[in-house]
Amino acid sequence: MWSVTRAAAVVTVLTAGSTLLGFGRDVVIAATFGAGAALDAYFVAQGLMNVVLGLIAGAMAKAAVPVTAREAGSEDGRCQQHRGFNVALSVTLIVLGLGSLVMWIAVTPVVAALAPGFAGAQAHLAQQLTRVVLVATVLIAGTNLLAGLVQAHGRFGWSGLQGVPFNLVMIAAAVLFGPQYGVIALAWGFVAGSATRLLLQLIPTHQLGTRISFSLRLDDPAFREIARLVPALLVGSAIGNVNTLVDRAVGSTLAEGTISALGYAWRLVSLGETLLIASLLTALYPALGAYATDRARMRGLVDRGVAVTAVSLTPICVILACAAEPLVFTVFGHGGFSDADAAVTAKAMVFYAPALLALGWRELVVRASYAVGDSSRPVGVAVAAMVVNVVGDLTLGLRYGITGLAASTTLSLVLAAGANTWLLRRRHRAISLRPAVTLLLRSAILATAAACAGLVTRALVPFDPTAGVLHAFAEAACIAAAVLVVYAAGLLITKAPEGGLLLRALNDARPGRIRQPS
Repeated sequence: MWSVTRAAAVVTVLTAGSTLLGFGRDVVIAATFGAGAALDAYFVAQGLMNVVLGLIAGAMAKAAVPVTAREAGSEDGRCQQHRGFNVALSVTLIVLGLGSLVMWIAVTPVVAALAPGFAGAQAHLAQQLTRVVLVATVLIAGTNLLAGLVQAHGRFGWSGLQGVPFNLVMIAAAVLFGPQYGVIALAWGFVAGSATRLLLQLIPTHQLGTRISFSLRLDDPAFREIARLVPALLVGSAIGNVNTLVDRAVGSTLAEGTISALGYAWRLVSLGETLLIASLLTALYPALGAYATDRARMRGLVDRGVAVTAVSLTPICVILACAAEPLVFTVFGHGGFSDADAAVTAKAMVFYAPALLALGWRELVVRASYAVGDSSRPVGVAVAAMVVNVVGDLTLGLRYGITGLAASTTLSLVLAAGANTWLLRRRHRAISLRPAVTLLLRSAILATAAACAGLVTRALVPFDPTAGVLHAFAEAACIAAAVLVVYAAGLLITKAPEGGLLLRALNDARPGRIRQPS
């Protein structure tokens, strides 16, 4: 039986390096382009590509992992051909290729619908950028599906590494070509970086010995099992992207740089989820699929997962809210990123901060629902959350600007996390509800105490953007230290059972090959 904690540790370490490099990429982009009209156009172009990608590739990749993992569990040392996966890959590439072509042709009305506030040169730039990044759609789809195949065989390291060449290419594009060619260089860098990610996934695929081939045998039993999960997951993938598109559509009607500032703020907030929870889920999802029929074992995995989520992300949420200004200034306050850009980004980050815990929690319980074959209920919750987010954007966003947009996203994620948890317990008994509620209440109390410590520290060391990056870093570090000390002390005083989970996970992360669960 391979250890989920060991697998998660491997992915976390590798993903940490890639994520830090990604931060370096964002710092370079911010220093080169700031948070203005040109970068707003780039984010809108990326949003269109993500819609095309999310409609098919995201759903197909998620559906293929548990099915392929069960097939891999019956292998006797040598990877066999996964016919259902081959069909899924072939269908995905064909559909996405045709969809991207249609979007490329109809780019003018599509961009007008996605960014109604764009006009003139900015609208034209968004159209140019969209046509470029659409080229990457098929590349990313292939990467995601191949990564799922490799993960289904218990090999997680390559997924953590794939961001390294991508980020290096993006940094090179911004530094070497950005000053001369503007954000067009970023778009082409995105395409080239996506190609390097795909090439990297070919290495472990070859090592497995599995044969990837083109197939349209739609009657294959494994593909039909994958296909049964896709419609609901398809809607779910689209819903997540619709939220981002509406945020950016409303943002296009506000001040220049609003879309970019939202992107930078969310990048900072989602760092914890990327490093910790996404890594945990990468290793946990195949195990959930393998234990789908053993409900007690699965419930234990989910309970430990939500405990790790809460104990890891709660203090980070507090730090992000209390130290928003110095953190933003420390990370992005260079080159063309002005003090005004930093102030707007920090405002968004304060209202985004609670969304971090809700996002990590929601992702875990939704993956558990997928593992037991229930995709319709999470999609229903996602639709309701989307409505909340859209209504919030059109009311709070238009009235309060960037803070209203961030608050709408947070509210929708909190509601989605709560509803999915309740449904997972009621329908599948795959989570222990009372301990989960107790965990959240305890986390809220400790977070309040830690926030008080952070705010007191902030008052004693006031933020001064004219003092430079080192002063901002020192203030952020002082606030973070105060928050962490108080939160850790609270865990010890209350003897919270989740207090030792991270230490035990690290203790379990011993060297050795991760084996597929049997």
